[in-house]
Amino acid sequence: MADLYDCSDPEARSAGLDAAAAAIGRGELVLMPTDTVYGVAADAFAPAAVTRLLAAKNRGRAMPVPVLIGEASTLAGLVVDLPDVAHRLAEEFWPGGLTLVLEHAPSLAWDLGDAEGTVAVRLPDDEVARELLRRTGPLAVSSANRSGRPAATDAAGAVEQLGERAAVVLDAGPRAGSAASTIVDCTAPTPRVLRVGAVDVDRLRAVVPELTD
Repeated sequence: MADLYDCSDPEARSAGLDAAAAAIGRGELVLMPTDTVYGVAADAFAPAAVTRLLAAKNRGRAMPVPVLIGEASTLAGLVVDLPDVAHRLAEEFWPGGLTLVLEHAPSLAWDLGDAEGTVAVRLPDDEVARELLRRTGPLAVSSANRSGRPAATDAAGAVEQLGERAAVVLDAGPRAGSAASTIVDCTAPTPRVLRVGAVDVDRLRAVVPELTD
């Protein structure tokens, strides 16, 4: 069973972040908070670790794993180019519950599933998550649940579903809402909503009127 760290305690938080970063470096899985739900994380650049994540969730490669970043500036190094619509959306809604699908740089040595040259990227609005991401770099993160079951909204729920598959759990308390992030595909000339979640379409259209859903 995974080692659990209570991030409401400063010493435990520091120790937990150290342990989580070390586990990621070994190719292991970590259960972590995000601003939406709890996630299961792996090194985005370690294909074996991402495969372990998919197996833990009992999920196939047809649904590629999204990537979380700790700073908006990291995005430029991951993508071929940043369309203006993606820049506007990121500027307005990051950090927060919006995932952007973009063409990833072909030089990147990762395998997130059958993504066909794209990557889904998000900057979460959660300080524990971002602290970890600053230490590890981009992480492949999916909701902490077995495929077909509800996403975990607290550490106990994440442990109940995936605790045996992870090395470390960062407990930052329950998440306020269970909505996953909204996903917008920015790879075509007209951006398109793929999933409605934490950010509603009307708010997106106020920034990018050409958005379709």
